[in-house]
Amino acid sequence: MARILAFSGSARGASFNKKLIRIAAEGARRAGGDVTLIDLADYPMPLYNGDLEAEEGIPEKGREFKRLLTAHDGILISSPEYNGAFSPLLKNVLDWASRSESADGGPLAAYRGKAAAIMSASPGALGGMRGLVHLRMLLTNLGVLVLPGQQAIPRAGKAFNEGGSLEDQNQQKVLTLGGELVRVIDKLSV
Repeated sequence: MARILAFSGSARGASFNKKLIRIAAEGARRAGGDVTLIDLADYPMPLYNGDLEAEEGIPEKGREFKRLLTAHDGILISSPEYNGAFSPLLKNVLDWASRSESADGGPLAAYRGKAAAIMSASPGALGGMRGLVHLRMLLTNLGVLVLPGQQAIPRAGKAFNEGGSLEDQNQQKVLTLGGELVRVIDKLSV
């Protein structure tokens, strides 16, 4: 069974991307995945700084996140777009998790053998698509296999109903994105 870690790159309580990641996580569950949905607001850590790492090591919340990442086969990420890129919060947790701890197998150990599906929801007309380009590049550089399909939800302020589902049934294909991640992981695990 594919183990999926799902999270949004936003800490906002009413985040569109938190709504979107819940939908994708449900799609992964329906496809048979074992999904752990987390909120990055529960993993506060300082901005990555090499001097801080040398003096104090990886912060406790960074180690917790890295252990979670390591324990899963795949990652579902819904990222807001900040000025054409992904959020600083998302970059920071991914950076801390990339750091080596003496017993963990070296740099990028938490990313080794992982697959990911990415998506975004944004109030803008492109739905966060520009940020996904940067996120795909970063994850690929970390050694993660990023699925070619992705989802961007434009005009997110009007895209979700009160129950948290997407109004446009064509956009509900984000459910299939979570399921596709499970299927890819299962095929790679054979």
